[in-house]
Amino acid sequence: MENNTQNETLTTEQWSKVLVEALPYFKAWCGKVVVVKYGGNAMLNEELKQAVMEDIVLLSTIGIKVVLVHGGGPEINHMLDRVGKESKFVDGLRYTDAETMEIVQMVLTGKLNKDIVGILLQKGGRAVGLSGVDSGLLRAKKTEKDLGFVGEVTDVNPEIVTSLLDKGFIPVISTVALGEQGDSSRYNINADTAAAKIAVALKAEKFVQLTNVPGVLRNIDDPSTLIKRIEKTALGSLKATGIIAGGMIPKIDCCLTALEGGVPRTHIIDGRVPHSLLIEMFSDRGIGTMIY
Repeated sequence: MENNTQNETLTTEQWSKVLVEALPYFKAWCGKVVVVKYGGNAMLNEELKQAVMEDIVLLSTIGIKVVLVHGGGPEINHMLDRVGKESKFVDGLRYTDAETMEIVQMVLTGKLNKDIVGILLQKGGRAVGLSGVDSGLLRAKKTEKDLGFVGEVTDVNPEIVTSLLDKGFIPVISTVALGEQGDSSRYNINADTAAAKIAVALKAEKFVQLTNVPGVLRNIDDPSTLIKRIEKTALGSLKATGIIAGGMIPKIDCCLTALEGGVPRTHIIDGRVPHSLLIEMFSDRGIGTMIY
């Protein structure tokens, strides 16, 4: 869908066709678990943020069990600048010392998480904010490259999330994790990776990443070269030829993590398109790239 379609006015007949097209998808997805990783421009732009929250509430209202996992890199950077905390980098990756970890936890679990929950409630949803620390949802260890309190997920205990979903709530998860047994530390976790592992633990039917790009493009400068469907077995050749490269690699790797863990469908969709989540869920044409 082109961005300018948001300005089109649909006739009554066109609206009827949209609703008729969507109805089978309503039935198919009712009762299924869908994990959405939320970030990028859709998180920074207020209009897009409102649209995403409306989508999430609609999905939940018709009986889809939606789990929203969010990051918050730009907000963390902003807060570090405000307190005059100088960032240290190791091979281009941020080193998170104890003081920075306190700020990460404050921003992700104390501000962003509750801001998102508040908007969902205003839109008529039933949402509960969680972090990976709550009920031991996420356990982590230090990454192999020593980046301080940056961790990788070693275990997911989804019991609290499942309980909330069964009661009709929308769990909103920030990716601060507890250390493994015997380790009382908190760790900052990459939100894409955490979301993929949460999707696996919940046996989700779909894992969706809202990003700042249309999807996987054969030509990065030409949106018309979007690849709409990619079978898992084709990922290696697309990487080898450079079609999947740069910042797209970790997104694809997260999709692969979800697929190998049993999630049937994974998607990379453009969070800059208002209501892109609804377009993907309830239309024949979909949006972005599906990896299956």
